[in-house]
Amino acid sequence: MKLSDVVGHAGLSFYTEVALLLFLAVFVAVVVRVFWPGQRDELEAQRMLPLEPETPADPREGGVR
Repeated sequence: MKLSDVVGHAGLSFYTEVALLLFLAVFVAVVVRVFWPGQRDELEAQRMLPLEPETPADPREGGVR
């Protein structure tokens, strides 16, 4: 008996279907959250984060490490 025979008859196809449904649910949740009408202000603030001035990393200059 080969390992492929054991795995083939173990009925593991159920797990692939569950994983696909879980991925689809998370994907839909992310898309809904991104395109929800009330999220525009929050997403705009997050979009501008890389352009905001940073606090200095040097403790002598009063920055936080």
